Amino acid sequence: MLVYGASVSPTTRTSAVSNQSLPQLGAEVAVPKYDRSGLRPSIVHIGVGGFHRAHLATYVNELCAAGRSEWAIVGSGVRADDSAMAEALLGQDCLYSLISRDSDTTTVEIIGSIIDYIHAVPDAARLVEQIAAPATEIVSLTITEGGYPVDDVTGEYLPASKNAGPGSTFAIIAEALELRRTTNAKPITVMSCDNIMGNGAVTKSATLGEAACISAELVEWISASVSFPNSMVDRITPATSPADQEWLIATHGIDDAWPVVAEPFRQWVIEDDFAGERLPLDELDVIVTHDVEPYEFMKLRLLNAGHSCLAYLAALDGIELVDEAMADPNIRRYVDALLHHEAKPVLPAVAGIDVDVYIGSLIERFSNPAVGDQIARLCLDGTAKFPKFLLPTVRAQLDAGGSVRLSALALAGWCEYLTQARDTLAADPLLDQAIDHANQSQQDPAAFLGFTDVFGADLRGADRFTDAFVRALGHLRSQGVASAINATLQEVGRPHDGSIG
Repeated sequence: MLVYGASVSPTTRTSAVSNQSLPQLGAEVAVPKYDRSGLRPSIVHIGVGGFHRAHLATYVNELCAAGRSEWAIVGSGVRADDSAMAEALLGQDCLYSLISRDSDTTTVEIIGSIIDYIHAVPDAARLVEQIAAPATEIVSLTITEGGYPVDDVTGEYLPASKNAGPGSTFAIIAEALELRRTTNAKPITVMSCDNIMGNGAVTKSATLGEAACISAELVEWISASVSFPNSMVDRITPATSPADQEWLIATHGIDDAWPVVAEPFRQWVIEDDFAGERLPLDELDVIVTHDVEPYEFMKLRLLNAGHSCLAYLAALDGIELVDEAMADPNIRRYVDALLHHEAKPVLPAVAGIDVDVYIGSLIERFSNPAVGDQIARLCLDGTAKFPKFLLPTVRAQLDAGGSVRLSALALAGWCEYLTQARDTLAADPLLDQAIDHANQSQQDPAAFLGFTDVFGADLRGADRFTDAFVRALGHLRSQGVASAINATLQEVGRPHDGSIG
């Protein structure tokens, strides 16, 4: 274990990460000891960012290190700005540093499970061929919640979506599956690792939608030969900062173009539905099951909803880091009350899980000062996140006659944040519409709920929800975040004197 903040010896030479430099990186850093040149490119991953490199890639790395697998990952990007990741990884033999931090200790290891990277812009031919190759067993995805051209309510493919059509992730996958069908026809698994309820079903809908644009024969083959397992994934992974790179050089003498920082905790629950071979994931801390849904509900409605709900309120108060937000007594009480009072009562039972203990662990994880998770990161993609993370709880509470005031306050915080039109929100797929509705709320607070792409017609017409939102937004605008939180906690009968109830 390495103590966070320790200094490198003055005699230690700074080394760039590469195959050649691995023996020089020091005994304190875990490095791949397996023969990377002998690995088989069996996974093609689209959307290589921090989370993938802290999650799936680390599991594959551990299996290789234990001699339990010879599978490796070919990373890929389908956006123009993925050129930065291509340059970073290819410049250091696709190796990178994983910095794992909690409040007491920090560990550093070099991950070697990614062996190549394909930037599929402007030409996706090589990526198509890699997916179609006989060695490829799995295509995995982390393309964010907003990257799927599928209706959140109906589950239907949306051909007019900005994420559909030529050059899109699923158009490329469909083209590759057509090539696979007409060459080796070997079954394959397409596996989403994004925070979406029923992510396997959503991925299947998007894939079949694009496949239908090619041929009926392809649709039939996919239905028979391609599996789309549902999964639940979890590991808090903030965006890498220049300070992280500088720390790695100062403490370990490692010059890494794009290291990854994450909390020690990780979780993966995956449906046992693979078309061909699968990794021996159950030998690690992975739950392989036939029913992922209860775990998905728990994680999305507690962790992801908790993150999104605190983010905008914290941002309005000028707070930049998640642990700093949790150090604010008002925000900490708010998050705890939201999870216990509104999310938990309408959460389906999860076998073997004590939800109160799980919520307690989330509060502790959110409060971890070593991770440095950014509020700005959590404020991205609100139009994609709230319909999946929070609004199912709102609908369930309305059906049950329960409280929606804490949820309404989070949405009021989002609305007020949008009126400031932050540049950092540019990744949001429906940003312009969101800002327009938020600006309309300046004259008519309820106008924000007219954003039916997010709220649907049902919530727009729910009087109790509308009343809670309008009251929360008015209080937030007139008296600020702390006052709005305390007033809402009083309304729902939750502790507001410094205790956590």
